[in-house]
Amino acid sequence: MTNTGYRALLAQREALEKQIEELRNAERGDAIEWIREQMALYEVKPEDLEPRSSRGPRKQSAPVAAKYRDPVSGATWSGRGKPPRWIAGQDRDTYAITD
Repeated sequence: MTNTGYRALLAQREALEKQIEELRNAERGDAIEWIREQMALYEVKPEDLEPRSSRGPRKQSAPVAAKYRDPVSGATWSGRGKPPRWIAGQDRDTYAITD
């Protein structure tokens, strides 16, 4: 039993990978030049390409005002997230803050 077909395919793959690498290296300069032209056209600076996380901390959003108040305990809820037990399954209009 011979593996000549398999070995021939491996040799072809190696030759193709070499051609791919050569073409990538040959065309890389043109690609970089095109990118530079586009960056100049749209006035994009290299620092504009950095991920947002490297630009500093994100601003924290302001706390959300409470929309509902428990008349018994005085606890409040903004209406976001899982409803607390005191309002779950009940008509929210009765707990709405009307200030």
